Amino acid sequence: MNIHEYQAKALLRSYGAPVSEGRAVTRAEEAKTAAGELDGPLWVVKAQIHAGGRGKGHFKEADAGEKGGVRLAKSVEEAAEEAKKMLGRTLVTHQTGPAGKQVNRIYIEDGSGIERELYLALLVDRASSRISFVASTEGGMDIEEVAASTPEKILTFTVDPATGYQAFHGRRIAFALGLEGKQVKECVSLMGILYKAFVEKDMEMLEINPLIVTDGGSLKLLDAKLGFDSNAIYRHADIAALRDETEEDPKELAASKYDLNYIALDGEIGCMVNGAGLAMATMDIIKLYGAEPANFLDVGGGATKEKVTEAFKIITSDDNVKGILVNIFGGIMRCDVIAEGVVAAVKEVGLQVPLVVRLEGTNVEKGKEIINTSGLNVIAADNLSDGAEKIVKAVKG
Repeated sequence: MNIHEYQAKALLRSYGAPVSEGRAVTRAEEAKTAAGELDGPLWVVKAQIHAGGRGKGHFKEADAGEKGGVRLAKSVEEAAEEAKKMLGRTLVTHQTGPAGKQVNRIYIEDGSGIERELYLALLVDRASSRISFVASTEGGMDIEEVAASTPEKILTFTVDPATGYQAFHGRRIAFALGLEGKQVKECVSLMGILYKAFVEKDMEMLEINPLIVTDGGSLKLLDAKLGFDSNAIYRHADIAALRDETEEDPKELAASKYDLNYIALDGEIGCMVNGAGLAMATMDIIKLYGAEPANFLDVGGGATKEKVTEAFKIITSDDNVKGILVNIFGGIMRCDVIAEGVVAAVKEVGLQVPLVVRLEGTNVEKGKEIINTSGLNVIAADNLSDGAEKIVKAVKG
């Protein structure tokens, strides 16, 4: 689960992290009042969407030379005007894709004098099952670009959970970033604050880009991006309350309400599979036969007829889907339950694209009988390879 920048900064401020004063607005008429509550003399107006690259992004049908989703203003009136220009429009960045995201919130904050821009992140390192610090002197840039061109400028290390964060971790980061004097002490304290927040709030990712040295020589978080472990959200009602459903794919949002593991992709073949590993294999073999999967969908081992029906409806709601492959290997999951769900969904929403069904395992004969006697135009498959080949052939004509 992700949250907006203004929410992330409020959370980190509650832990004692240094961030600028700011105000979030959702209506244009609120912008002037919000900007007037800040000191200035420089205001930063930021579009709030769940995507990076806002400053380099562009608005759809923008005027030639128009600025992106992060703008500077030198007066309260100018800040309000810039906010009005962005609200309700669609911002396109390298992370949103060409469709972009509609800007429903604006964050106006005090500007900061910048001496240096640095990069900092905390991540879950799955290889070591530890929290990892990532730091670089190349703040303000995409860390992937830095890793590709100048990897020696990136410091990465993990923290032993038996000891947790220690002062020497902070000093190691400070020296790698070229900090001096009181900045080293500030860095040690700040890293401890961020580590504590990361652990206590069950975060998956905490990225500060840039972390700046101000013209006064102090450290400040100029941007903040936080991601949380969705499996742990039940422990954090305060974090769950920050969820912005308008930023989520409607299909993924619908799937989450039925405990379906669904991720929308850009392909043309919808997939309904039980088990994450089998779902990945199904996606791979679709690509092997020359097509692209439209989604990852794991209905789980204990899916009901109703759950399968909803899963099928979510797949068919995607306009990009030109064919559907149902691939079920019944262990805990029964093939007849899947068959009943598919039949019920097709009868409810109709079937406008080719459907290939491969069933194997528990109650497979009963499942096949349900499909075969349903009157549906279904293409049967004997195995995974056969199913992938048939659905790709049906879609490609």
